[in-house]
Amino acid sequence: MTERVLVPLTDSNHAWPGLEYALELYPEADVTVINVVDPAGAGYGERSSGDENERGTPEDQAAELFTAATDLANESGRDLTTTLIEGRPAAAIVDHSEDHSFDAIVMGSRGRSGVSRVLLGSVAGTVVENASVPVTVVP
Repeated sequence: MTERVLVPLTDSNHAWPGLEYALELYPEADVTVINVVDPAGAGYGERSSGDENERGTPEDQAAELFTAATDLANESGRDLTTTLIEGRPAAAIVDHSEDHSFDAIVMGSRGRSGVSRVLLGSVAGTVVENASVPVTVVP
């Protein structure tokens, strides 16, 4: 039985279906939403495309993201936990899932394929390859 689900979330439109799916698929599970801030540059999502002065600090951006995630969960009559972590996105997601004994990871993905995926990499793909728990990737 899946009791604890980890959902990595960013401000990318591609990430939100993962949260929606997790809330629907695991109605009895405790859901934790994490946002990963990559101090080395662009993170998991679209974060690198704007001016930080206009968008605020990563903490401000995460707070807005967590408010929207909480609102979405509340619409379903659900609660969730939110956590901001720092690190390289794929490794941070895998490490957090293992360090905190999650039963599953559910994440949205941009759905790149072919040469684009090879050249640009895939956070979701790396998580799938390295996680010790089941990973559901929602396109």
